[in-house]
Amino acid sequence: MALRSTVYKAALQIADMDRHYYADHSLVLARHPSETDERMMMRLLAFALHADPALVFGRGLSSDDEADLWRRDLTGAIELWVEVGLPDEKWIRKACGRAAQVVLYVYGRAAGGWWEQQRAVLGRLDNLAVYRIAVEESQALAVISSRSMAFSCTIQDGTAWFGADDGSLSVSPEKLYPL
Repeated sequence: MALRSTVYKAALQIADMDRHYYADHSLVLARHPSETDERMMMRLLAFALHADPALVFGRGLSSDDEADLWRRDLTGAIELWVEVGLPDEKWIRKACGRAAQVVLYVYGRAAGGWWEQQRAVLGRLDNLAVYRIAVEESQALAVISSRSMAFSCTIQDGTAWFGADDGSLSVSPEKLYPL
């Protein structure tokens, strides 16, 4: 019998000073059995950084042809494709061919080495942006995950501050490409 995804719920109040976007979102995140808390929270961070009423989560690790998050226009064309982790460069090239804009958030101890290996190939893609999240920051996000979460998220000058009843933390994505 296959293991089922675990459902997490997040109430997210977003105040994005950089984009002048202010909204409350009630999110349902399905965490695949092979997904870590860290990866799930990276998806939540990516949602906060690109929040929009049309932004939705993909089907996740069980789907080979969907983004972690994406936004489509009214015609169904993909405007924004967001991935987290260290995906295969063929996967990123495919995403860049399907979407107007692709944003990749890399994290974990291997992120720096992965980027050094991929830079030559991915550095030729005009519609790609790559950001690295520090190991300490992604792990801190994982620590605050729970089945029912409530956060306020303020974004200013590219830094996201997450506040909850039991504390706060900040995440500052480092832009790797384009510089």
